[in-house]
Amino acid sequence: MNRARDWLAQARLNLRHAKHSCDVGDYAWACFAAHQAAEAALKALHLAKGQVAWGHSVRLLLDMLPDEVKPGDSFIERVAVLDRLYIPTRYPDAHPAGPAGQHYALKDAEEAIQLAGEVVDYCAGQGLED
Repeated sequence: MNRARDWLAQARLNLRHAKHSCDVGDYAWACFAAHQAAEAALKALHLAKGQVAWGHSVRLLLDMLPDEVKPGDSFIERVAVLDRLYIPTRYPDAHPAGPAGQHYALKDAEEAIQLAGEVVDYCAGQGLED
């Protein structure tokens, strides 16, 4: 049983969570959830193409896609900044002082949500939609 559509559905739920977190001012969590949305969407696309992908790096998940569905380098470069949001959004020791949450602002969350949305839409557009 191929679970690609389940992963895509999870990506959309993660993106919705990112937007909700942003709306209530939890910008670090919005950034992390945006990363998770992109990661889940890419894993969905890998599964749809008969591959199992492990790991959390958006860039590596993009690089490992089969050529027929791999986006161009400019897309990869643009969305790869999401990788910077995987660990430091959650761990205080990723920053010189203060909790992780105080190091992220509305602008950061909005950018992360926008980029993650592009990844989710891209993956969905590669044959994952009904």
